[in-house]
Amino acid sequence: MAVKAAKISVYAWEGTDRKGSKVTGELSGQNPALVKAQLRKQGINPGKVRKKSASLLSFGKRIKAQDIALFTRQMATMMKAGVPLLQSFDIIGEGFENPAMRKLVDEVKQEVAAGNSFAAALRKKPQYFDELYCNLVDAGEQSGALDTLLERVATYKEKSESLKAKIKKAMTYPSAVVLVAAVVTGILLVKVVPQFQSVFSGFGAELPAFTLMVISLSEFMQQWWWAILGLLVASFFGTRHALKKSQALRDRRDAWFLKLPLVGTLMYKSAVARFARTLSTTFAAGVPLVEALDSVAGATGNVVFKRAVLRIRQDVSTGMQLNFSMRSTGIFPNMAVQMTAIGEESGALDEMLDKVAGFYEDEVDNMVDNLTSLMEPFIMVVLGVIVGGLVVAMYLPIFQLGSAI
Repeated sequence: MAVKAAKISVYAWEGTDRKGSKVTGELSGQNPALVKAQLRKQGINPGKVRKKSASLLSFGKRIKAQDIALFTRQMATMMKAGVPLLQSFDIIGEGFENPAMRKLVDEVKQEVAAGNSFAAALRKKPQYFDELYCNLVDAGEQSGALDTLLERVATYKEKSESLKAKIKKAMTYPSAVVLVAAVVTGILLVKVVPQFQSVFSGFGAELPAFTLMVISLSEFMQQWWWAILGLLVASFFGTRHALKKSQALRDRRDAWFLKLPLVGTLMYKSAVARFARTLSTTFAAGVPLVEALDSVAGATGNVVFKRAVLRIRQDVSTGMQLNFSMRSTGIFPNMAVQMTAIGEESGALDEMLDKVAGFYEDEVDNMVDNLTSLMEPFIMVVLGVIVGGLVVAMYLPIFQLGSAI
């Protein structure tokens, strides 16, 4: 019967070296006694050894996809260096500042120490390690090439997260500016315009139509701002809840995204990149093409591509060539189809798909940079029109009054 491994914790220590100088540091261990024993082996006379507690800033910190990508890259490096698996967990876990990530690594280590395979230990944490990740690690263990497979998984995770970060970057900037514009406009209408309105009431002259329209809008906002704010908040959370509950609504959203100008092209190219990257990684790991396409379908991130990949899977299982099936869907770009055909003919499908993924990842990168450059002047114009329009509406009666005098 396997014995459950003791929990590893991080300890802060103080002591003196051989020269009598005071030294401090941190060390991972099962308990303070073992930590002191390790220090003595290094020629350090230990004094205080206390368990390091999580700081308030790190309390409740969640594990991010970037943490998993870093863990995978570090595991690949350790395996290539010939470091034993259990010792690799100790070294990597100690390097994470996030307590939740240290706990996760420790839990995986305990499962492996108890006699489970690395893949089996990962499968017990499906919220962090998806089926594709676990299958590739399992293939590495079965083939005796865990270091090579972990390197491929690490590259796959890094590329995937980089792609997501680029798309998020393209969406975050305009969204933030629109939000700021809405807040500024609301403040002007609710707080600033009424001050001008009280001044205009003493003019005794007819106000311009544009000014009257802004004043009416201001009065409406003053009276119903709470209802508008409540409606916006309810719409946001209602839409979010509906998307979680309704697959049909998510499908329509994904299809609609692909039809948007600029953003749709960005989404399309990122989906092609994810398709090629995932299929290249799984196929290079020795996973049969039909089984690999199952993992690819869920990794594309868009229902239109998911349906296309599932259709391709059915075609390939009946003996159709991959490139011919891709072309018949009418979704994949001609360049990706031709590169796939070359890969199938030359027996280097994984390499060709890797080149396709690299090409479209670069395309996404360039599009994000160009989109950001294009959006900046456009957003400035929109902000200028909104804020400038309100300012002109308020000063227009004053200008007319000055010309009349």
